[in-house]
Amino acid sequence: MNIPPFTLERYFAKHEFSAKYLLSSSDCESLSLTEMLEMASPEMRKTFFDLKLGYTESMGHPQLRAEAAKLHHGLNAENLLIAAPEEAIFIFMNALLEPGDHVISTFPGYQSLYEIARAGGCQISTWEPDEAAEWHFDLARLAELIRPETKLVVVNFPHNPTGYIPSQKEFADLINLLREKGIYLLSDEMYRYLEIEAGATLPSACEAYEKAFSLFGMSKTFGLPGLRIGWIATQDAATLAKMLQLKDYTTICSSAPSEILSIIALQNKDAIIEMQNARLARNFAILDEFMAARPNRFALNRPRGGSICFPRILGVENTLEFADTLVAEAGIMIAPSHVFDYGHKHFRLGFGRENFGEVLGLFGEYVDTIS
Repeated sequence: MNIPPFTLERYFAKHEFSAKYLLSSSDCESLSLTEMLEMASPEMRKTFFDLKLGYTESMGHPQLRAEAAKLHHGLNAENLLIAAPEEAIFIFMNALLEPGDHVISTFPGYQSLYEIARAGGCQISTWEPDEAAEWHFDLARLAELIRPETKLVVVNFPHNPTGYIPSQKEFADLINLLREKGIYLLSDEMYRYLEIEAGATLPSACEAYEKAFSLFGMSKTFGLPGLRIGWIATQDAATLAKMLQLKDYTTICSSAPSEILSIIALQNKDAIIEMQNARLARNFAILDEFMAARPNRFALNRPRGGSICFPRILGVENTLEFADTLVAEAGIMIAPSHVFDYGHKHFRLGFGRENFGEVLGLFGEYVDTIS
């Protein structure tokens, strides 16, 4: 497969582990192994320490699939395939799509959500939001993009990088539109349960639509990206079976310790999600104050969910050049909009980490010195 470099990941590879401060991380604060084991039940703690480091089931540990299925109303363990989130996107698109298929994807976004399909010979259209309307994704515009050969629509809500979430009605109307036309839906739900507004949590797409596939996992909401555990949930058993066959050519199976730690996390999901949302609320208050003090420097549409937002920086011609200078002079890494193939006026800011206030303060000191 001839696929272009993953711009975002290459930029993170360059700076993530060398920059002193990260201000663009998309995940919430990570939990330590000690914290995980302290919240484990005696049974699960024993399971972890007695674990043999052999191969695991390709579909994923049955108990892990059962715990994850509880997040998708009406589905069970047989409706889920465990895989690293990136891997799940890759094998899903290779299982479902054929060269010449038409795919529509929310954009800007995570490059895998459209680039894998393009590399596989699909035609790609992007469904872009309106910044002037608080990053609103207009359903009428999506309808205009649909063609007779449209096979798949890809959405990501809460949206990375803007933090946008449609209303419950808009999401229901989206699903009804796709059902009428028989179009598949891939719903990237990696930031689910991190909604800033009460009642904004959308139903998981796989619950509402028989041709929908929901992507979720441990990386963002749970702050456990190092486990490399996620899943696809769907009612479409035939496509799930094709994905399992393709997984034999990728990882075959997941890491045994990661699966057990993921079970522990899911058994404690309410406490973890509450903790992460409390941190996000604290950090978002700090961000609000920061932005209010600099109306001539930034324009921000407040995110509705997730741990990221996408401010426009004023008075800077090229945010890639700005970001490179920032990390060189202040040791602070941001993700310029260039890494999303979305011009040079914005940057992704992540507010899910414990040291957010400290790093944002240092960032403020830096931007306050530039003309």
